[in-house]
Amino acid sequence: KVDYDVCSNYGNWLYSAGIGNDPRDNRKFNMIKQGLDYDRNGDYVRLWVPELQGIKGADIHTPWALNSAALSQAGVALGETYPQPVVTAPEWSRHINQRPQGRSPHPRGRRGPAPPPMRHKDRGMDFYFSREKDV
Repeated sequence: KVDYDVCSNYGNWLYSAGIGNDPRDNRKFNMIKQGLDYDRNGDYVRLWVPELQGIKGADIHTPWALNSAALSQAGVALGETYPQPVVTAPEWSRHINQRPQGRSPHPRGRRGPAPPPMRHKDRGMDFYFSREKDV
């Protein structure tokens, strides 16, 4: 079964490419953060990228950041069995080598009820539908 929804997929690909519709300035899609949030152990990546099967845990999201011993043990040779990255965005660096904390059922690792949403003057329905933009 292939998961395909034309509108969602096109919108997500555009957003991933940095040309999607987002009202926030300088907003970038951080693929490393998303991988850690929603595929913390790399199971989805392993399903679709068999070349990385030997990499354990969250390291699968950043194979280029592993040392040569870890790559060798996983059977990965960058540039041979798996390509070198085309780009590495500076904002990814804070997520490289990050380990998921605990085994919380929440994808972002929170425990207990979610905190109340923060009120920002440039977010929420009131901002988009009010005549005054300084709400």
